[in-house]
Amino acid sequence: MQIFKKKSNIIMSYVLITFGILMYTFGWSALMLPAKIIGGGVSGMSSIINLGLGVPIPIGIINLVINGILLAIGFKVLGSQFGLNTIYGIVISSLCFIFWQQGMHIENLFVEDGKLGFDPFMCAVMGGALCGGGIGLAFTMGGNTGGTDIIALILSKYYNISPGKVIMYLDIVIIGCSYFISGNLVNIVYGYIVMVTMTYVLDMVIDGNKQTYQIMVFSAKTPEIGEQVTKEVGRGATLLNAEGCYSHSEQQVLVIMAHRTDKQHIMKIVNRVDPNAFITVSKAQGVYGKNFEKLKM
Repeated sequence: MQIFKKKSNIIMSYVLITFGILMYTFGWSALMLPAKIIGGGVSGMSSIINLGLGVPIPIGIINLVINGILLAIGFKVLGSQFGLNTIYGIVISSLCFIFWQQGMHIENLFVEDGKLGFDPFMCAVMGGALCGGGIGLAFTMGGNTGGTDIIALILSKYYNISPGKVIMYLDIVIIGCSYFISGNLVNIVYGYIVMVTMTYVLDMVIDGNKQTYQIMVFSAKTPEIGEQVTKEVGRGATLLNAEGCYSHSEQQVLVIMAHRTDKQHIMKIVNRVDPNAFITVSKAQGVYGKNFEKLKM
């Protein structure tokens, strides 16, 4: 039974990685490239080579070649298991580019009377959102589309740094370099809009999955509440000795660190045990240790 469950989880993770990559490549192929907006990453490099230099090779093939070079570095650092996921992501992203562009000719989807149905700004925002959401989904499932994502994941493995920020700094350079190809400053600005939108959505998807809350409960029944939280939620709690400033009466304060999915259950327990309890809830910037994230120095 456990083996079957494990296999089904693996299959589901690859399904979600594939869906995320489909979103990512769709944003590029249907919105950004028709508007001649070049974003960052290896896809940006491939677009510069294809559109700017006029190399008659599909972007999917160029993407595959560049990623193959970077993969040799990432494979050693990120380990064999992640290397397999990375290979899968690279191959699927290249195939998706070919599918959308050479197969479906998706660049004509929003074209009306020979003109793109959206202005470049909307293409940049919607394309960036789709790309960020797609990559974020792939990241949370343990996959990625290769390229600068590999560099970002290498750094985030050893340092407490957001993958979105690493990709952003790399993209600044790549998008800036595209100016020397197109000579069009306006498209460079749209490229940076894509970058900002993509980074924001990427971090929202990744951090939303790891969102953690600090819950403090002030009640005469904090031991009972803590016991129920431990029993029902399986989440540890800490009792702190405190003294009221006005009454100078001693009391105990319950502190609970909880994942987003546990928060509502904990609130129901507190309300059930003591409806008059005083509660504060705040988002934690980062929680490291047992049952939470591992601290990376």
